[in-house]
Amino acid sequence: MPDTTKRICLWSSPRNISTALMYSFAQRKDTTVVDEPLYGHYLTSTDADEYHPGAEDIIADQRNSAEEVIEEVIFGSYETPVVFFKQMTHHLVDLDWTFLEGTVNVILTREPKDMLLSYSKQVAEPTMRDVGYAKQLELVDYLKGIGQHPMVIDSKEILMNPSEKLSELCSYLALPFDEAMLSWEAGPRPEDGVWAPYWYDSVHQSTEFNSYKPKTETVPNQLRDLLVECEEIYQQLKGVG
Repeated sequence: MPDTTKRICLWSSPRNISTALMYSFAQRKDTTVVDEPLYGHYLTSTDADEYHPGAEDIIADQRNSAEEVIEEVIFGSYETPVVFFKQMTHHLVDLDWTFLEGTVNVILTREPKDMLLSYSKQVAEPTMRDVGYAKQLELVDYLKGIGQHPMVIDSKEILMNPSEKLSELCSYLALPFDEAMLSWEAGPRPEDGVWAPYWYDSVHQSTEFNSYKPKTETVPNQLRDLLVECEEIYQQLKGVG
């Protein structure tokens, strides 16, 4: 029988609202959500396990083979007709991207200054590989090359008008918008990855998409070159139509 499951991959930069979006989609009765299934693969394929908090627990908890994740998780069987995979773009290392032909792909990006100020609290000296902007642009080009037209969303736009932007996202996904997506109960969810204690404190305190508030701090000197690189790519991503 043909596969009728709609498999959505949200390819996010880090310290974005990707977890809030996962919680949002978890409110839909037609949707199962899965949290960063390729994290273990990423940690075992790079040296990121040396500086990511909780790396040992993540590696022990997840399948570390990208091939197994793709076959058994991304293309596994689910009871719901829709599956939403919260993904980090920088996890797309050392694996065959052709599986993307069978998924609906959305790019979630964020103003680099806001991202870096948040991310550097956990990883003091991130590189472009860690923050994923260059990989997001590479992903857009790849998807266009296989005939897809990925939607690129700026998280700020969702925070400024959740109902409108989620409606646009659902329209792109050929799904009806559900008002239930606008709020959720505070606290952890069963779908949370084991890394939640290190990264999810803010979203666990939320019950909806928080209002957008730009960060006012100054980016540390050691991150300014990376900020310039990210800003250039961010502007290109915003121009994707």
